[in-house]
Amino acid sequence: MLDVPVRVAGQTVGVLCHEHIGKQRQWRLEEQNFASYLAYMAALAMESHERKQVQLELRIEQEKVERLLLNILPPSIAMRLKQESSSIADSFTSATVLFADIVGFTKIADVMPPTELVYLLNEIFSCFDLLTEKHGLEKIKTIGDAYMVAGGIPLQRADHAEAIAFLALDMQRAIDRFNEEHQQSFSIRIGINSGPVVAGVIGIKKFIYDLWGDTVNTASRMESHGLPGQIQLTEATYQLLADKFVFEERGTIDVKGKGLMQTYFLKCKKPCLVMSS
Repeated sequence: MLDVPVRVAGQTVGVLCHEHIGKQRQWRLEEQNFASYLAYMAALAMESHERKQVQLELRIEQEKVERLLLNILPPSIAMRLKQESSSIADSFTSATVLFADIVGFTKIADVMPPTELVYLLNEIFSCFDLLTEKHGLEKIKTIGDAYMVAGGIPLQRADHAEAIAFLALDMQRAIDRFNEEHQQSFSIRIGINSGPVVAGVIGIKKFIYDLWGDTVNTASRMESHGLPGQIQLTEATYQLLADKFVFEERGTIDVKGKGLMQTYFLKCKKPCLVMSS
């Protein structure tokens, strides 16, 4: 027998055995060297296999991280965040912001089991996520039972207000379908405003892509000062959409922190028939 250990990373992982059948023989030096060479090649093959396995596992983990990052941030922002160590902030001269809120959700939460409540809320917001993606818009975040979306950021587009309007109408229809399927009576209040915003990522932990500015605050006010089942928007957004959609003029309302504002209810895309109330 001529036995040669196979060593990987300083550890013996096996033995390469050579057996001569017949009379006992003395293994020549070149045969011993050849056996050692075979053991060395076997060790290299094992190391290569282990290295490829580690690389495969590493690539799988990297892909998981990439998918997670893209679920949190827009692709262009995620790419910049990997390359830049400082905070990211961009100014946009024109964007449209939407806030949607489930009416009376706090009261519903008091009487509905937590598991069922979270299940229903997840189903509603998952549907909103798909609609947001369909219209090429950017989901910013959820705040309790509120849902925030923006158009025209981080990639600028001229039709940001129109895309948000289509999303708002689709969200209303989605709630109606949800109520029919689950025998519920949910309604949503939607507020929309257009104007300049600042968008970016700040902090070092649990970061999100967020928006700041008076345009955002006013959009939030449009939602909180709106009516159940209605899509309320400002004069600024109305001017961008007046020739493409049908509106109902709500008139002047007193908005907290803003004073008197002219607002409108979005009804449908032109042409459509709207019955007077």
